[in-house]
Amino acid sequence: MKYIFKSFVYFLIHFIFILFFFLPLLGIGILLFFTNRGQVFFLQKRIGYQNRVFTIFKFKTMRDAWDDQGKPLPDEQRLSKLGYFLRKTSMDELPQMLNIIRGEMNLVGPRPLFEEYLPLYDKRQIRRHEVRPGITGWAQIKGRNALPWAERFELDVWYVENRSLQLDLKIIYLSFTKLFCSIDGDLPSDPFRGESS
Repeated sequence: MKYIFKSFVYFLIHFIFILFFFLPLLGIGILLFFTNRGQVFFLQKRIGYQNRVFTIFKFKTMRDAWDDQGKPLPDEQRLSKLGYFLRKTSMDELPQMLNIIRGEMNLVGPRPLFEEYLPLYDKRQIRRHEVRPGITGWAQIKGRNALPWAERFELDVWYVENRSLQLDLKIIYLSFTKLFCSIDGDLPSDPFRGESS
């Protein structure tokens, strides 16, 4: 009975989230359609629950632009003003509602990372894949890309070991309070190269 109640509450939380952000998702999608020449989404392979690879959806925040030699321009030159705002506020992650509907992600959980990172995890770090990845998570509200990889992974594993409905509600609340006052949402992250990163 407790499991059924908990599952219903999580379903309700996801339903409210999708309903609340549907209009912003639609509006941003229309803006990107006209500013990105019809290209709205950016698709990428990530590692999910039980180390399964899936396709993540994000808003496309960079224009396709090349120099005279046919090489892509630097990221800062391709990032549009709208794209910068979406990254700053983490609203470029909203299309991951599709991943939630498909059962590949939850609202709360460790952020899904690149598939090439999988062989680099140690035995403790890989435990982050014991739960579904999330749009937001414990490591995100604690510092996100401003934190070193080792600390981020430790926060992810702490979440896996202490996951509860109360903790998830706390993370959701804190994520909303940080949404428009983020100081690290647009910080670049160095690639993960192993447990000492």
